[in-house]
Amino acid sequence: MAKQGLGEPAGAGESATPVGVNHIVINVRDIEESHRFWTEIVGLKQVGALRRSAHMGPTPQMRFYSGEHGGKLAHHDIALVENPNLPKPPENWELFGTPLAINHIAIAMPSRDAWMKKLAELQARGVKFHRRINHGVTHSVYISDPNGYGVELLYELPREMWEGDIDAGLNYLEMLPTEGEAALQDDIEHAPRFGTSAG
Repeated sequence: MAKQGLGEPAGAGESATPVGVNHIVINVRDIEESHRFWTEIVGLKQVGALRRSAHMGPTPQMRFYSGEHGGKLAHHDIALVENPNLPKPPENWELFGTPLAINHIAIAMPSRDAWMKKLAELQARGVKFHRRINHGVTHSVYISDPNGYGVELLYELPREMWEGDIDAGLNYLEMLPTEGEAALQDDIEHAPRFGTSAG
């Protein structure tokens, strides 16, 4: 029987392609500290907390968080599970080479304007920008949570700028300033387009 290669369509009768990631659950050392990060810094809303149940046996603290989905909340986009035995995060966060199972979690802002306001808010709070990048498909800022997980806050560029050649868009990289007034600037007018004559 021939193996199905990457990118090959599934045959008749095979399962459908998923729509995407529904939620992610992360282990955190201190749930109160992480709660403050995900609500006050990132801006998600807590929508629930796990109640202990005799059916589940001993359970740690667990909380559920949602972004805004067209004026509505999800059951959860991210959940936190408290695990005090989690190792301390590395002293310096890096996009590659950090000894954590999760490289980073990307959180989409609803618009370019909302993203730019978030940049100013983060900077005013003294949150360190590890990186700011024009990724070709998104404009992004990377911060990190109290457990060392990378958190990418982004806005997605209009589809017509990258859907003509997604691979080329994903491989585009422009490093941008991370400090001062320059870290709050965003040049979409001169951003490249991929798979078009203007790309």
